[in-house]
Parts: sequence; C-alpha cells; structure tokens
Amino acid sequence: MTTFWKKLGRWITARPLAAAGAATLLVILLLALLAPVLPLQDPQSVTMHDKLQPPSAAHPLGTDDLGRDLLSRVVHGARTSLLVSVGVVACASVLGMLVGLAAGYFGGITDELMMRTTDIFLAFPGLILAMAVAVVLGPGVVPTIVALSLVWWPWYARLARSEALSYKQADFVEAARATGVSTWRILRAHILPNSLSPLIVQATLDMGYAILTTASLSFIGLGVQEPTAEWGAMLNIGRKYLLSAWWFITFPGLAIFITVLAINLAGDGLRDYLDPRTRKRGA
Repeated sequence: MTTFWKKLGRWITARPLAAAGAATLLVILLLALLAPVLPLQDPQSVTMHDKLQPPSAAHPLGTDDLGRDLLSRVVHGARTSLLVSVGVVACASVLGMLVGLAAGYFGGITDELMMRTTDIFLAFPGLILAMAVAVVLGPGVVPTIVALSLVWWPWYARLARSEALSYKQADFVEAARATGVSTWRILRAHILPNSLSPLIVQATLDMGYAILTTASLSFIGLGVQEPTAEWGAMLNIGRKYLLSAWWFITFPGLAIFITVLAINLAGDGLRDYLDPRTRKRGA
C-alpha cells in the first residue's frame, strides 16, 4: 500500500494538470451518481412564482424560466451528459474495434469492403451526419447515443485496423498461428490486448467531444429534450434571458466547460502514462 501511495504521489508531481483534471472529473462523476440521494430540490418541480430568481440561499444557482432550481438541474444534467457520452464512446469503440480488427487482420476483400464503408461515413461532416440521424430517430437520450455512435465508430475502426496491421506479423502472433491457435483466439488473446492502449486513450478524449456534441444537438432541438435536465437544452432556453437572467445560461455553460476541460486534462495524462516513451517520467 505504501508503494502505491508513493507511485501516486510521483504521478501527481509529474503531471499536476492531469491529476487536477482527474480529481475534478471524479467529483463530477460522484455528483452525477449521487444526484438522486443528494439533498437537492426536484429538478422538474415547476414553481412559477419563483421563476428567474437570482442566486440566493434558497437557490444557490438561481432558478430557470419555470422556477426550477438550477443547481439541481445542473447536477442532474451531469447524469444525462455523462450517460450519453459513455454510451456513445462504448458503442462507437466496440463497433469500430470489431470492424477495424477484422479488416486489418484478414485483409483482402474484407479489408476493402469494411474500409470503403468506413470512408463513406467519414465523407460526411460529423455534426451534419449526427443531425440527419437524429432527425430520423427523433429526440431523446437513446436516439442521441445512436446518432453519435454512427458518426464516431469509423475513427475507432481506422485506429484498430492500424494496430491489427502492425501486430498480425509480430513474432508472438506468428508463433501462435504456427501452433494451431484459432483465428478468434489470436484476435482475442494477442492482438486485441496489445491494441487497447491507443483505443482507451481515444475513448477517454472522445468523452469530452461527446458531451459537446450532445449539447449542440440539444441546443438546436435534436437531442435530449425538456423536461429532462440536459446542459445543451438549458443553454437553448437560457439564451433568451441572457440580458435579464445571466445565471440561467452561465452555470450550464460553466458545467460543460469544466467537465470537458477535466476530461481532456485527464485524457492527456492517461495518454502520457500509456506511452512507453513518457511513462518512466511519471511512473
């Protein structure tokens, strides 16, 4: 245990920004997970006589246009944003990883078909494609996850393919193939574990982009909709009261900014740690 704390202390000393980002992200995750049991007001409770109240003891972040407590809605909005971002990254990374590993390992016609399909998705601007899918599927949490997953899986496919290409001729893979190990086991036990580091780093960094894109879709009315608490939807309504109720748009915007910054800082630290060229400096 003492060794663990010493290593943690060296890591924090070597990467203070990454440590600060990780600590901030941990606090946000805890708030999101514990939101239902925290002593917060009902995020959907409408109280019209309290609408657009500035920050006070009763409402630390003020209230919105329907008198709902902004602190409660910002905290519950973290649950929605993190749920969507984790769902998008999980679905996109798994799908892209399967496609990329198969394309890189088998090559030939399999590689051509899968990579040309990937190129078709990459030919469209990401946000435009997400908007088109969201229009077809309709608003909501699940349609938003599906729409963004369809946009981002090609990047994971290309990354996984490059890793599979670099490892499929490696000595340990050739040895496994020579001893009669099945293709499935080679992919699962040899190539996939060695390909995970860049995929994990990419997934970590993409969580921030997922939050931003989710907020963008909700802001234009194609993502998560009222009365569900979501930062982008809150910004969409709050912009109407920018001059008369500054708190309405400020605190959801700060929540997005702080969360994305924390994810990017933590992701940069994770990338440096997993990179063998820089790992020794903070290990």
